[in-house]
Amino acid sequence: MLSLNLLPSSNVTFFKSTCRRPIKNASLLDPNLVIRAQNSSNFNHGVKLGFPTAPNCQIPKSRFDFGKISRNPFEFSSKSASETPHESSPDGEIEASKPNKTLKLSVVFGLWYFQNIVFNIYNKKALNIFPYPWFLASFQLFCGSVWMLILWSLKLQPCPKIDKSFIIALLGPALFHTIGHISACVSFSKVAVSFTHVIKSAEPAISVLFSAFLGDTYPVSVWLSVLSIVFGCSLAAITEVSFNFGGLWGAMISNFGFVLRNIYSKKSLQSFKQVNGLNLYGWISIISLFYLFPVAIFVEGSQWVSGYHKAIATIGKPTTFYLWVMLSGIFYHLYNQSSYEALDDISPLTFSVGNTMKRVVVIIATVLVFRNPVRPLNALGSAIAIFGTFLYSQATAKKPKIEGGEKKN
Repeated sequence: MLSLNLLPSSNVTFFKSTCRRPIKNASLLDPNLVIRAQNSSNFNHGVKLGFPTAPNCQIPKSRFDFGKISRNPFEFSSKSASETPHESSPDGEIEASKPNKTLKLSVVFGLWYFQNIVFNIYNKKALNIFPYPWFLASFQLFCGSVWMLILWSLKLQPCPKIDKSFIIALLGPALFHTIGHISACVSFSKVAVSFTHVIKSAEPAISVLFSAFLGDTYPVSVWLSVLSIVFGCSLAAITEVSFNFGGLWGAMISNFGFVLRNIYSKKSLQSFKQVNGLNLYGWISIISLFYLFPVAIFVEGSQWVSGYHKAIATIGKPTTFYLWVMLSGIFYHLYNQSSYEALDDISPLTFSVGNTMKRVVVIIATVLVFRNPVRPLNALGSAIAIFGTFLYSQATAKKPKIEGGEKKN
């Protein structure tokens, strides 16, 4: 971080010869000190001006901390240095305490993984007895929207200042987010959770194909990782016990939706970098709810009442059904919120690796909970696809970038 130290903390000595000439960079010094140094004729050789004892020569203690600029492109923080624990490095930079940062990241990653596992388990349980993904997807967006409105109203999260241009810029990303979310829910309703996550691990391959179509170039290592992802997903698909074309295409369409959301966001939201990641996701959830719910009523709304009675008859206790649906909605937003908090403090590469490992944890957890049969070739294909995703994150991190005429690795 950048530390703006205007004067050293030790005493400063003004000699007779230097006091008769203008002080260089006088605009950076305290005005009282400059006037006193230039106009006083009583300075003797070797007279020291001690800042603690000179009433008119003190440097203001408060100063803007330029180091608290978040790495999240949508967030800018201007907290003073006194609000955040820090320590000075040997070269004068202010750094966050590494043990505290490591502990915070461990907690955030733990919550992210745990919340994602809870969401996937209870979302699948609800879909098993109430197979209406359009309703559940809408309810999950509703829970996220209400959650963000509560945070903003209680001032637990700063509410962004928005205008018409911001809403217009969000219409595209929110539409693709809606497509990605409902497609994933449809896939969850038709196949095993583990299979959906294996297919969703192919998202980097879709991203590379789209970016290459738009003119980006990638090294051979990236294309090799993409081939391994495609091969692993294909092997897992043909050996999946619960294979269903609706589930396969739902997961694939979800990949397309989220890739297009990311690409479109970069183009349409460049002028709104003052909105942090969590607030941006909150507004996307709200707009997505307005997109999805009317369509959900049209697609399956006539079946909700009869489906509800069948679900209650199957499970026996209405409160259990309500609990499953509520947990799926709450934890859907919570795991997304934790992922944005993690992204604020780590590099995109670390986030990609963490997201890949999250899929591994979710796949193992859901296989254990639902006891889905897994064939050896299916497990091998899943492992190849996940490992290909890991290789992709490593290969893209090594892609050279040219900034300011210099090559940076």
